[in-house]
Amino acid sequence: MYYAPYTYPYQYPQNPYYANLPMYDYVRQPDYWTVHDDANRFGFVQTPNGRNQIAIKDYGRMPFVININEATKQNNTYRTALWTGNHLQVTLMSLKVGEDIGLEMHPYVDQFLRIEQGQGIVQMGKRKDNLNFVRNIYDDSAIMIPAGTWHNVTNTGNIPLKIYSIYAPPQHPFGTVHVTKADALAVE
Repeated sequence: MYYAPYTYPYQYPQNPYYANLPMYDYVRQPDYWTVHDDANRFGFVQTPNGRNQIAIKDYGRMPFVININEATKQNNTYRTALWTGNHLQVTLMSLKVGEDIGLEMHPYVDQFLRIEQGQGIVQMGKRKDNLNFVRNIYDDSAIMIPAGTWHNVTNTGNIPLKIYSIYAPPQHPFGTVHVTKADALAVE
């Protein structure tokens, strides 16, 4: 949005359309929201440093808008459902250094993964014993996994790998929270 707070009168009568406007808008908008009493209704909580954090929980089946980059980086659980609808689900994941998702395949679910922080490797293939599609992944990588494809993602970096995943249709029950990979394996 262009914001020109001061415009000066025409300085040049020969050109009545000339106005002395600033060329660039260097006014930075605040990157926080003012927190009101009903802030939790919108998923924000006030932190001691005055910045807002997103309450990580399942907001499913309601209209919802979020800064997915910030929510993904803020998440410290192995897997947390952020939004579960009838035909789509968004989950947040955090893989520890050296940790992987584990070899898996969803027969009727297409999946989208987006890397928001860290680096790793993704392996995919039509058979469990033949993962012939291998790529390095890093910040801003997007991974599309067709239904019926075996896949695994491994954190090869030295910081947690922060991922958000979109499943269509949903893969996990509403409100799913797996604090660790062991929790996720125990449920499955």
